[in-house]
Amino acid sequence: MKLRLGIPKGSLQEATLTLFARAGLRVYTNARSYFAATDDPEIECLLIRAQEMARYVEHGALDAGLTGLDWVLESGLEAVTVADLIYAKQSMGKVKWVLAVPENSAFQRAEDLEGRIVATELVSFTRSYFASRNVAVRVEFSWGATEVKPPLLADAIVEVTETGSSLRANHLRILETVLESNTQLIANKSSWADPAGRRKIENLAVMLRGAMAAQGRVGLMLNVRKPDLPAVLSLLPALKNPTVAPLADGEWVAVNTIIEEHAAWSLIPQLKQANAQGIVEYPLNKVVM
Repeated sequence: MKLRLGIPKGSLQEATLTLFARAGLRVYTNARSYFAATDDPEIECLLIRAQEMARYVEHGALDAGLTGLDWVLESGLEAVTVADLIYAKQSMGKVKWVLAVPENSAFQRAEDLEGRIVATELVSFTRSYFASRNVAVRVEFSWGATEVKPPLLADAIVEVTETGSSLRANHLRILETVLESNTQLIANKSSWADPAGRRKIENLAVMLRGAMAAQGRVGLMLNVRKPDLPAVLSLLPALKNPTVAPLADGEWVAVNTIIEEHAAWSLIPQLKQANAQGIVEYPLNKVVM
């Protein structure tokens, strides 16, 4: 059985391919094709827009795929959520869909938009959002460049943002957050129910989570005399507890741990002052909990 996997084409594509490479699975794309090869002969990939991913997964054309929670909710379709993978186009965080208006407008809250036009790509969810607030607005689909539409073509927009810089550049002011979203690995129900298919999808999730957990972390190894061990351990953060192992010389032990990469700059000199020796910092590809 081959696993048919959907890779999001567009803004998430490069971040996704980089994550897969860190996880140990290289995906080879071709600008002229929507099909992609991988290092694993049992995984074949298709490049599909994130907005359409849930449809093809739900219909069974794909066994699994990566897309945003936003587009799963927008589709209204049912798929199995296998893993939350918190990364976006520019960062390792969530994105927000926000309600924004011209910065010089009088609008202060969603209720002020009664009877007005709201432009967005997230049409169904936005309609439901305003309906839940009992605010009657006209929601229009935006084909792109949504930030430039107020005030001439729309009174407000619901748009996705990571940093808010594009909204500020277009003189827009955020009223409120409509939805927080992150990338998800989703699966077709039948593929998930099949033991072989489920095992492959779960293995993929384990490796992707491991690659994400390693992001921004490094490994640290060092040697220390037993009398100095308490002072060294007091300096060391760890995922759980540092690993301490005896060395051939019974007076010494080896310590192995994982730290945040930014902490190494100040921590290593402190460890040296605490009489640690042979300190080695090394990169991590995956951390599997």
